[in-house]
Amino acid sequence: MALVGDVELRSVVRVERVGAHSHIHGLGVASNFDLEDVADGMVGQIRARKAAAVVVKIVQTGNIAGRGVLIHGQPGTGKTAIAMGIAKALGQDTPFVSVSASEIFSVEMSKSEALTPAFRKAIGVRIKEETEVLEGEVVSIEMDRPASGVGPKVGKLSLKTTDMETIYDLGSKMVDQCIKLRICAGDVIQIDKGSGRLTRVGRSAIRSHDYDAMGPQTKFVPCPKGEIQTTREVVHTVCLHEIDVINSRSQGFLALFSGDTGEIKVKFVNRSIRRERGVVRGTDVTANCCLPSDLVDRLIGIATKPYTSDEIGKILSLSADEEGVRMEAGAITLLKMMVAETSMRYGMQMIAASNVLRERRKKQMVTKDEISAAYKMFYDTKRSEIYLTKNSDKFLT
Repeated sequence: MALVGDVELRSVVRVERVGAHSHIHGLGVASNFDLEDVADGMVGQIRARKAAAVVVKIVQTGNIAGRGVLIHGQPGTGKTAIAMGIAKALGQDTPFVSVSASEIFSVEMSKSEALTPAFRKAIGVRIKEETEVLEGEVVSIEMDRPASGVGPKVGKLSLKTTDMETIYDLGSKMVDQCIKLRICAGDVIQIDKGSGRLTRVGRSAIRSHDYDAMGPQTKFVPCPKGEIQTTREVVHTVCLHEIDVINSRSQGFLALFSGDTGEIKVKFVNRSIRRERGVVRGTDVTANCCLPSDLVDRLIGIATKPYTSDEIGKILSLSADEEGVRMEAGAITLLKMMVAETSMRYGMQMIAASNVLRERRKKQMVTKDEISAAYKMFYDTKRSEIYLTKNSDKFLT
């Protein structure tokens, strides 16, 4: 927690929602390019994953400049999964921006203007900063709170290392942080003197025998050595787009929270985008992927193949495990048949829907009945088209 002007800043924990590719944690390829059929959430696509692993090596050696990768294949064959696996294999500090082609459509913004932030979001910058940090083991903590609940809160905090021990006076904001994090004697903490941010590093190893049972989140660390106040180098990874947003508004950092940096009106044109061949914009030439041939010649192509029935079942099982949904073997089999008639994304969406029905029926596992009920409730693309065609006279044209 810190104060910038009259605005109080709080650290926000990044939350990654469970989606279609949340179960992917990498490419599942070893350093010697050996890989298993199922690894790191990836299933099948052996040749495509090996090619993607080569691309990762090229990026890590710094020789990717001036090169691009084109992943092509039928819908539902794992193109986005391969791209997500490449991003995971490169590490968290590597910016990864996923943009759907159907999003680049706007009356207010040109395509170049919409693509520029996406490119700048994909360019990361490391900023090194030296900060004064107080680090030590909590010997004792005393907090005085007014009985009425109104008024300043004060307290005293005693920190120690293997070499020294010091007592600090706490203000109301530091007391609030200690209460929120439930700091107690035996915790090893860090306090950033510049921002006033308090972080619990873990529990002192000396206190490991205080309790017979500990939660899985409890981490034991040794007591710090040397001085309590030390200077540390902190590396912040930001992208160029975030720097642009901060510098482009008179209110500075407030632009990050305004949400008015440029809105794109989305219009879904996937039907024309997913055609194998199309007319290159501005010409009369029909080419693969709607791209000029000279551009395609400069790209490295990775092809994906349709999944087999067994691979579809494994993917659905991994997705269900990621969402914490227990499913019977018969339900997985029914989902596999459903994916063959509809699409992979529709099948994954049915997992969450069927789990809600399972909870209402108070069952332990998702069965065929919940899958069938969810299938009747939610239409896929083909059934929607049939319904609209059959009732076209009842709709405005």
